[in-house]
Amino acid sequence: MTETTTETKHNITIEDDGPSRKKLIIEVPAEAVDEKIAGSIDTVAAEAELPGFRKGRAPVRLVEKKFGELIAREAKNELVASAYSEAVEENGLKVIGDPIMDGLEDLTLERGKPLKIEIAVEVMPEFELPSIDGIKVFKPLLEVTDEQIEGEIEKLRINEGELEQRDEPEPGDYLTGHGIMTGPDGEEFYNIEGAVVRVPTAEDEGRGMILGIMVEDFADQLGLPKPGETATVKVKGPQHHEREELRGKDLTITFEVERVDRIIPAPLADVVAKLGFESEEEVREMFRTRLGQRVLINQQAAMRQQIARHLLDNTEMELPERLTAAQTERILYRERVEMMYRGFDEAVIEQRLAELRNVSGERAARELKLSFILNKAGDDLDVKVEEAEVNGRIAQMASERGMRPDELRRQLIESRQVGAIVQQIREHKTIDAILAKAEVEEISPEEFEKKFAEG
Repeated sequence: MTETTTETKHNITIEDDGPSRKKLIIEVPAEAVDEKIAGSIDTVAAEAELPGFRKGRAPVRLVEKKFGELIAREAKNELVASAYSEAVEENGLKVIGDPIMDGLEDLTLERGKPLKIEIAVEVMPEFELPSIDGIKVFKPLLEVTDEQIEGEIEKLRINEGELEQRDEPEPGDYLTGHGIMTGPDGEEFYNIEGAVVRVPTAEDEGRGMILGIMVEDFADQLGLPKPGETATVKVKGPQHHEREELRGKDLTITFEVERVDRIIPAPLADVVAKLGFESEEEVREMFRTRLGQRVLINQQAAMRQQIARHLLDNTEMELPERLTAAQTERILYRERVEMMYRGFDEAVIEQRLAELRNVSGERAARELKLSFILNKAGDDLDVKVEEAEVNGRIAQMASERGMRPDELRRQLIESRQVGAIVQQIREHKTIDAILAKAEVEEISPEEFEKKFAEG
């Protein structure tokens, strides 16, 4: 355990508290406590209105008697926040996530006595980057195929199709209803009206998703419930769910079916007319162009993944012992934005995120480790992100999804994912700067698949 003391207004001691974790022990001197209490009383007294006194004219002793508990609580919170900020700034700590202040509610502020605070924080791990010069990278020579074009047309027909309400569901149909998720003690985690689940098909091998959680034997547990019937699904909470209270819990999900729908794809001729195209061939050419852009993105993604693998395999780092909810949430945001960038459908994105919540601790740790590595590499390479780049990325993603850029921007802001866009661009630029120093060899898609299937 290492220990350092900083000579500042507060007495600050920093101790190692596990991998990438520090404990801050801060003692606020008695005179600072007295000063803060007095200042807080003066502030309240200036605004206080007590019977028999004009605003701001009540005696201090009466103000303190009436508002003493509130004054002490606010003064304590301000002292803690100030002391924490000072400790972080003076010691150059690169904090990730929110501080952990167990026992803060039990701390009392008293005149003439110092305030002792203990705060745990997770910090950016210290590590050395491997050499980034001359990394061997293989570039797959991808092409747009007729099968891919027809696949995109089929998706378009489905998106423009109609819902046919059914009395009984079959595999592939969609159930809309009321989903409730509870824990073993009956605690309610989710209560969602209008939730939608898809009845697994043979290709799904029994797996399916409900309320954001992947269930391996979903088909067996769900069955084929009709409108008015309720299905009950039991599942273990994913180890890397962004809500920590769900992790490892025995969860029960009840799903009351309100309606059953089947998507009937629209005839291509109707889609052509509705979207203002002159012919089916014009639609195919539109998709050929769009897929051509996606090929370039996927080609670049394949090379970036190789750089990421090299960095991961050649960097030694001590990670936090467990992922916090905030870290897990950042990983999921990062994955969502990456899949949006690469043109995945929303249904595919949601399924992959559900799978990611269930991944092994090793996989989740690698994702976190990579974000630390790329952050440090970006600092070393002085990588910056401009607003125009963010706007361009949002426009590109909106085009992939058939949306207006302002509509997608609004959605990203509402779901707090704009930061993930900035992070994604910075990571991409960082890896591309490393790629510029790499030794690149072009190979066929078959060679690429064989090489990385083996390794």
